[in-house]
Amino acid sequence: MAVGFKVKYYWYQVGHGDFLHSFFSTVSYHLEEHGWGSKYPHLLNELYQGKLETKNIEAALEELKDIKERLKEYSPSQVIWDIEDINKRPPWGDNISDEITDLSNYFVTSDGEDFINLLKSALEKGLKTKSEVLIDSI
Repeated sequence: MAVGFKVKYYWYQVGHGDFLHSFFSTVSYHLEEHGWGSKYPHLLNELYQGKLETKNIEAALEELKDIKERLKEYSPSQVIWDIEDINKRPPWGDNISDEITDLSNYFVTSDGEDFINLLKSALEKGLKTKSEVLIDSI
């Protein structure tokens, strides 16, 4: 079952739910020293729980910008597949594209799109349409 972001009738496909969880796990593990959602509450607490209110989209975009910059400091081998079990590894192991140079460009959707850019597009669509951003599955 594929998961993605839904904004009104627009769909932004991410891929498998484990992949989405890995992105948020990686962010929290490496960038939030005080635990899940402590530094990025709009993305990790609101959006990850299923719904980001329209009024918080601008703040979420700022969080995403900071996340992208800070993930550049981490190598692909530092990905966290599951924050509840940091020893778990992605199904593909270390078999990744040479184009992936750090964790800011590690996450690529099932359609081959950069995950952070896809999330940014969904958030921007939410702003433009004055709509909440949802995590949904099809």
